[in-house]
Amino acid sequence: MPYSDRIRLSFMMFLNFAIWGCWYVTLSTYLTVTLKFSGTQAGAVFGTTALACMISPFFVGLIADRFFASERVISVLHVAGAVILFFVTKANSFPAVYALMFAYCLCYFPTIALTNSLALQHMKDAGRDFPLIRVFGTLGWIAAGVTIGRLRVETSTVPFLLAAGASVVMSLFGLTLPHTPPPSKGKTVTVRQALGLDALVMLKRPSYAVFAVASILACIPLTYYFSFTDTYLNEVHVQNAAGKMALGQISEVGMLLLMPFILRRMTVKRILLMGMAAWSVRYMLLAYGNPSAGMWMFYAAILLHGICYDFFFVTGQLYTDQEAPANLRSAAQGLITFLTYGAGMLVGSLISGRTVDYFTHVAGTAVIRNWQSFWTSSALSAFVVLVLIAVFFRSDTRIQAK
Repeated sequence: MPYSDRIRLSFMMFLNFAIWGCWYVTLSTYLTVTLKFSGTQAGAVFGTTALACMISPFFVGLIADRFFASERVISVLHVAGAVILFFVTKANSFPAVYALMFAYCLCYFPTIALTNSLALQHMKDAGRDFPLIRVFGTLGWIAAGVTIGRLRVETSTVPFLLAAGASVVMSLFGLTLPHTPPPSKGKTVTVRQALGLDALVMLKRPSYAVFAVASILACIPLTYYFSFTDTYLNEVHVQNAAGKMALGQISEVGMLLLMPFILRRMTVKRILLMGMAAWSVRYMLLAYGNPSAGMWMFYAAILLHGICYDFFFVTGQLYTDQEAPANLRSAAQGLITFLTYGAGMLVGSLISGRTVDYFTHVAGTAVIRNWQSFWTSSALSAFVVLVLIAVFFRSDTRIQAK
């Protein structure tokens, strides 16, 4: 790959994920603290990301892949997203915020697939080059979290404005990316193919069916963490909460580097079980930590992110790729993305929001949340998924080198 292309693709990943990192972690904090939304309302707004993930495969598969160059689609989507984010800062009511965030997510989340596909089309050795370029996306997310944390603007509209500004930069920079014509131009692509429904045949295998169900259920405790950890840490007066949460992405980078060694030595089942056990431990640490003597528990909970995420979700993607027939690998990845980031995250967002409200009461003008019970219930939900895998997932397969 030409060095100039490597630099452009790396910066593309950095910007694209920095935009996401600007608003995603602090969204619920802004909604509950500044706009006084209930947990249910905040969870519903957070769920717009999942709805967008369910729709984006349709957009990318049936429109972007057939009619327009990827770099131009990315540019248009980001400039539209910047405009919508500006109007989000002016909205105060739940219907307005929900509608605007849903519209924004419809613009943003197709760019995840588009940037990946654009990068892959310009690589001769994707196995060697893609991880080294994709890691800049994680670095962009970390940079956004550290910046917002140091500015102490989690409860303001500044994260949305920063994301809007970065979107404008990304829109302009997108026009300089390597030209990438639509890969399926002139070809007939059905809705079934675009949504990966051909891969439903994989659910006939009992072990994979159990894994698919467990993946959906695992997204429930996942959304507890992403939706409300920043809100919780700010409420208990942890300084620079967003910046500290960026440590989770640093641990993810480190764990990704270790994954090849782990995958060679352990079965998929054992790795999945370790991942879900880490989720339970993480939530108990959040439940019993505090910003003084128990601050180490908060740090440990955040640093467990690499094991929590990579051991379950990254391993699951590799397991899906290995189990899928050669002609269905892309469809299989589309299906598991739809089930997890789409259906699973949507259910998780709604349940986590209602759970916050369940453990909330009002005393006079003060809103008091029983965070310990909230996080304990999260730990129990993760443990239920662990038991499901331990009992019903009966495969001893390992991820094999290709």
